[in-house]
Amino acid sequence: MREDAGLSIQEAADRLGINRTHITNLELARFGVSEERVRTLAAIYACPDGAYVDALAAMTHERRGGWWEEYRGLIATSGLDLAEMEHHASRLRVVGLIHIPGLLQTEEYAQAVMGHAVPPWSPPELRRRLSHRMRRRDILDRDDPPPCTFIVHEAALHTRFGGTRVLRTQLERLLEASERENITVRVIPLATEGFPVAGATVTYASGPVPQLDTVQFDSALGSMFLDAESQLRKYRGVLDRTEDVALPVEESRDVVRAIARRM
Repeated sequence: MREDAGLSIQEAADRLGINRTHITNLELARFGVSEERVRTLAAIYACPDGAYVDALAAMTHERRGGWWEEYRGLIATSGLDLAEMEHHASRLRVVGLIHIPGLLQTEEYAQAVMGHAVPPWSPPELRRRLSHRMRRRDILDRDDPPPCTFIVHEAALHTRFGGTRVLRTQLERLLEASERENITVRVIPLATEGFPVAGATVTYASGPVPQLDTVQFDSALGSMFLDAESQLRKYRGVLDRTEDVALPVEESRDVVRAIARRM
């Protein structure tokens, strides 16, 4: 908001009558901010978007950490950020090209996928990460689960992480999940002539307003998070085009069911 208003940190501090270090600390999230301060800053910056201001103000009341805080210091902070992002999302769109998306994984399948980490994790680290991944799935079972669209490439349905039995059970779980009211599963067929590749796994989390959307994607170096408007606009387009080449829901179920039966 400050940058859109064309104000420097010093100018913003002068208008508030505070030290510029205070503005810097706020913007770097080094400490919390009250609803009153958010609304004051929004007024100084002449932000015209009332819904955006209201959404930011509502976030100031979230003082308590979620279940993921139990894992702080035990797994990478990006894993905590991912769980928090999913928890607060109003809608999720997930693309999985190599394996079934984490929120839909069985425990055995997830363990098999994690077992291919480079360098390999120690047994205690693997157990912690596996426990964390299983708890992430709870958002799908709560009273107000977010609508979720999972786009899975057919190659992921054939890759036998953990062996034939583990994959068959995973595909059966995928079919069960696809019957839920809040879950949509669509398959990109092997025969497709192409689509924009955004990464091995991409999650687009919608916030209460578009400015608070977030994109997360996996890379060889770990999770990456994007939230700049230009980046969000690009990924919305990429996911839209990816959905365009995916099979309809019933045809997608038929593909999953046929692969599971052949095992």
